[in-house]
Amino acid sequence: MKTFEDKVAAITGAGSGIGRALAIDLAGRGCNLALSDVNKDGLAQTVELAQKAGPPVRITSQKLDVSDRAAVHAWADQVVADHGRANLIFNNAGVAHGSTIEAAAYEDFEWIMNINFWGVVHGTKAFLPHLRAAGDGHVINISSVFGIIGVPTQGTYNATKFAVRGFTEALRQELDIQGGAVSATSVHPGGIKTNIANAARYDKSASEITGQSQEVSKKNFEKLFRTTPEEAARTILRGVEKNSRRVLIGADARVIDVMQRMLPSGYQAILGGLAKRQKQRA
Repeated sequence: MKTFEDKVAAITGAGSGIGRALAIDLAGRGCNLALSDVNKDGLAQTVELAQKAGPPVRITSQKLDVSDRAAVHAWADQVVADHGRANLIFNNAGVAHGSTIEAAAYEDFEWIMNINFWGVVHGTKAFLPHLRAAGDGHVINISSVFGIIGVPTQGTYNATKFAVRGFTEALRQELDIQGGAVSATSVHPGGIKTNIANAARYDKSASEITGQSQEVSKKNFEKLFRTTPEEAARTILRGVEKNSRRVLIGADARVIDVMQRMLPSGYQAILGGLAKRQKQRA
């Protein structure tokens, strides 16, 4: 896909962050949009901003919980009914959770998996037949650098993002083998300046590992957010244009990727040691 002009892009989690930035950037390139988010107010704001971003494009929106399989499939069908086709699906909606594995309740695993992983599965399977029918399509699934390395207190989040990575890499190979004009890309953002940390669920067990309160942990985590959503959106869209298999976003993501390649198991001792020293200083 060398141009987004006159294409139709569906984006989940479009009410803020990377999803909003993608919507605005794509609208500026003349791409028609089908936007969704569980936050109706944030979604309305994104629609307004996208309408002002460039040439007139068709924009539809719908409040959507990506963990609801039937709702996602119904939305995909509605997108095609409204726009005539669908060319791109950005499975971007996601949440975060901080806890040790031992303390995490099964309900926590189910909550985050239903959104971060099953939401991606639902979006992919709901839109894939429509992308094939359009004759020119791309699936873009948002994983994370935490889909490349495991991190203490992020086990539930790691599980979802590793799953998204494996799912998307397998999908891309299948699409390559089958031929045709549909492809897939796995995206791995580093620290992006979004609201995900503030909206995350935290368990006190995370503080026992870090030696920091929830509030301090969030602030320190946010200090690592170096890349703007707008930069992230541009990087993702360049990756789609190049038909990249994987997109790393931010210098931190590139460093983490190199570290994991050079020290595929040794990085764990490094991160564990840093966490222990941080706890001792706290």
